Amino acid sequence: MTSTSSPAAAQTRGTTTITSVLGRVLFLGVVLALVVFFAPLLIAQQLWMWLIILIGSAIAIFVLYSTKRFIPGKYIFPGTFFLVVFLITPIILTVGYSFTNFGDGTRGTKEQAINSIVSNSVQQTADAPRYNMTVATMGSPTEGPFELWLLDPETGDVFRGSAEQPLEQVDASDVTVADGRVTEVPQGEVLDMREVNAVYNELQQLAVPVDDTSAIRPLSVNQAFVGTTVLQYDEERDVIVDTASGTEYSVQKIDDTEYFVNEEGQRLSQSWLQNVGTKNYERLFTDSNIASQFLGAFTWTLVFAAGSVLSTFILGFALALILNDERLKGRRLYRSILLMPYAVPGFIALLVWSNFYNRDFGLINEMLNLDLNWFGDPTLAKVAVLLTNLWMGFPYMFIISTGALQSIPGDVLEAAKIDGASRFQATVKVVMPLLLVAVAPLLVASFAFNFNNFNAIELLTEGGPFPPGEFTRGSTDILISMIYRIAFGGSGADFGFASAVSVMLFVLTGILAAVQFRFTRALEDVN
Repeated sequence: MTSTSSPAAAQTRGTTTITSVLGRVLFLGVVLALVVFFAPLLIAQQLWMWLIILIGSAIAIFVLYSTKRFIPGKYIFPGTFFLVVFLITPIILTVGYSFTNFGDGTRGTKEQAINSIVSNSVQQTADAPRYNMTVATMGSPTEGPFELWLLDPETGDVFRGSAEQPLEQVDASDVTVADGRVTEVPQGEVLDMREVNAVYNELQQLAVPVDDTSAIRPLSVNQAFVGTTVLQYDEERDVIVDTASGTEYSVQKIDDTEYFVNEEGQRLSQSWLQNVGTKNYERLFTDSNIASQFLGAFTWTLVFAAGSVLSTFILGFALALILNDERLKGRRLYRSILLMPYAVPGFIALLVWSNFYNRDFGLINEMLNLDLNWFGDPTLAKVAVLLTNLWMGFPYMFIISTGALQSIPGDVLEAAKIDGASRFQATVKVVMPLLLVAVAPLLVASFAFNFNNFNAIELLTEGGPFPPGEFTRGSTDILISMIYRIAFGGSGADFGFASAVSVMLFVLTGILAAVQFRFTRALEDVN
């Protein structure tokens, strides 16, 4: 006996197939459009690693999702993609930067540094030509890179250029001109006056090369001028010459970084990204001041992480144990109330608590009739951090302890009572070991979280109080907040050294987590 499918079923399968194909084509079309849009931006900014990831991911998507084969790969790819983009790539970049001098004044290539030095020396003359200026970008309106579109008010000629692209004339028919200015460009987005004003300080550092002795710089938000470069680069001799005084600046190494330096030892401020080998790591361990700061931050980080985990677990477990007693009425209401601190967003809670500790009108001093300078005394500031973290962390420990307690069989406690154990003995010798079997991995995870709990420090005390003359590490700074201050501190960004400290922090966190997991294996024998 043979069976045949009905025309309606065949039509349904055909409709499903068409819908599937159209959805696949639409998805792949969106992926291709994103590649076409982002690839030129990454090339313009020379972000080669991200370009490789973009193209590699696009190729993988087309290979996996354009056919019905590779079914396991279709499910594995999304997780792998996000793992590479958000975890592996940042780790690789951080490790790479730890071997460089990346920081303020050393962000670009040597060519970019030379262009910046020469461009910043542009001076305006009395008869300097002026252009009506329009600023455009193919990237972010706040970060660039920026490109100048210039219109000669006398001839109507249109020019374009950027810090990397010398001035060139373009066909006026390729752009839209209104009121004597370029208003639309073939590629990129034109910034309005508000956006130009917001990035005007950055535009002041921008100069478009015209020839070896002149460049164009912004004069106002809508005008630019042609100026003469006082400093000029001699490519054959690899020196920068001051045409006004005749002084020459040659490449010399100062500390671990190369600069253009004259015979008197005066250097030009701009340098470039260079490989310094293990100098950042050597500085971390050989500089006595930095080493002591690192050790102090590491010690307090251990105390802060361990104290936060221990205090929150003790309070959370105690409350869970009390509310696990069936004789207590209204347990659900009490549990709901105890979860309220966990429901408030952390950054809001930290900002509110920072006001509670105010010496003059803070809630704590007012209610307890105290006059404690919580954020001015190093010890009190640390106590404040631990108390606040206790308030924010105990609901989490209360939740997991409640769940673990409810999973312990009741006959185990009954057996303990029959053997003559008191309630306290049953809790310590029976309940606690069984509970730790389930909770110990979460305690390790909580320790690792608090080891890098940046928000708890930065939003509450901002790392303070700071000793006199010290700006790198405050009394409550843990390692991660100390790294933040090194990278973005007021003394200037030092991303290379901050990356080296971050790598050491990553290693320390891994070692501590491995040691803790090794100790928690002993709990596996409890069952």
